[in-house]
Amino acid sequence: MLSKKTKYALHALTYLGKHRENKTVLIQDIAEEHGISHKFLENILLELRKAGYLGSKKGKGGGYYLIKEPKEIPLSRIIRLLDGPIALLPCVSLNYYEPCDECKSEVQCGINKVMAQVRDETLKILENKSLQDILDGE
Repeated sequence: MLSKKTKYALHALTYLGKHRENKTVLIQDIAEEHGISHKFLENILLELRKAGYLGSKKGKGGGYYLIKEPKEIPLSRIIRLLDGPIALLPCVSLNYYEPCDECKSEVQCGINKVMAQVRDETLKILENKSLQDILDGE
């Protein structure tokens, strides 16, 4: 399951995508619209800014804004940034691999094989879906 942090990030990115013509959006506006703690949202937006998805402006007329087109923000990258691995088991993770303690041989492990397929199919979808797909669905 996606963490609340990632769900809130997707809500915030969607809000920013819908309000791109306004140039900048206040954290408070997003927080109120989606019932998110201001402080928690602020931390999420800072992570997204550091990762190169958002820009920010201080002072009058300040706030956050998308610095990439929505179609250039793959869902897989947002999930990995905030939640870590997409794979359900560490032994099949592409970016966060760790061997399972209880497994004698990954090559002979049926669970490993099935979970690798689940990972591959999930990645196929998430790498081909972007913030634009969420905006198009609303």
